[in-house]
Amino acid sequence: MSGQVDPSHIMQVGMGFWASKALLSAVELELFTKLGGDAMTAPEMAEALGLHERAVPDFPDALVALRLLDREGIGHNAAYRNTDAGAALLDKASPAYIGGFFEMCNARLYPFWGDLTEGLRTGAPQNEVKHTGKPMFDELYSDEGRLEQFMNAMAGISAGPFHALAEKFDFSKHGTVCDVGGATGQLSILLANRHPHLNCTTFDLPVVEPIAKRTIETAGLTDRVETVGGDFFGGPLPEADVITMGMILHDWNLERKKHLVKAAYDALPEGGAYIVIENIIDDARRENAFGLLMSLNVMIEFGDAFDFTGADFASWCKEVGFREVEVVPLAGPTSAGIAYK
Repeated sequence: MSGQVDPSHIMQVGMGFWASKALLSAVELELFTKLGGDAMTAPEMAEALGLHERAVPDFPDALVALRLLDREGIGHNAAYRNTDAGAALLDKASPAYIGGFFEMCNARLYPFWGDLTEGLRTGAPQNEVKHTGKPMFDELYSDEGRLEQFMNAMAGISAGPFHALAEKFDFSKHGTVCDVGGATGQLSILLANRHPHLNCTTFDLPVVEPIAKRTIETAGLTDRVETVGGDFFGGPLPEADVITMGMILHDWNLERKKHLVKAAYDALPEGGAYIVIENIIDDARRENAFGLLMSLNVMIEFGDAFDFTGADFASWCKEVGFREVEVVPLAGPTSAGIAYK
């Protein structure tokens, strides 16, 4: 019987790190950026990227087989080009670049995931804290340059869901938005551009404010987007008609999650809305593999943090008084959990 079972899916999952590291190394080497809109042969690629001759053509051909590069011809003179998706998402010259997230994955998360088994056994973080004794955010926020790099990485993968939220949620009934944990101000800027009647506040730790201010000034929106520095566990949130949290709630344990839900409720007027943008896990916990793996990722980062289902979010919101909760799909595995006061 065992000889009749197709092992391809198990093999693909079990060896998935091969494909992952091939992509992460290609991003690290800026392969997609150096290709741009042009084509290169394998020897030209080796010279441009500083690769050993043994690396080609296997490396670019593997990326072709993974549908991450296109190739015309075969052999020594074959020409490699970016795919449409690679040109849009992995070339640094593109405004839709998401490679910053993969740069961070390559530098940080890839080695940490090698300790997943230890994390599953201990429940303890497997990131920098093992070596420095300092929590991830303490390490991250101690260096503004590294912090800005991290935030730009997160901005790349947040753009799609944020744009979808701007289109799918009816902001016409509301005049003010406060984005809690707003980082570079990306969501506030996007909403202000898409909905000219809105005034937005991006709220984050004081060390983040200079980064957000620069982004807002570049966008020419200082008249309708302001920054406020503070700690969302240290006091009340700024009041607004809509409170948003993009990839914030999953970073915390249950007690702190409920604290943030209650803080959002208290900052909203009657008729206001609390919106979380997360990789919300389906209630049956069978379909959103990315959300479930992200939950393991935040375990590696923080220990007791976790991602959650729509039903989980609804129960926390109704516990503090929200009258209605819905889950709206956004982009890919990401959804908005929306609670109405």
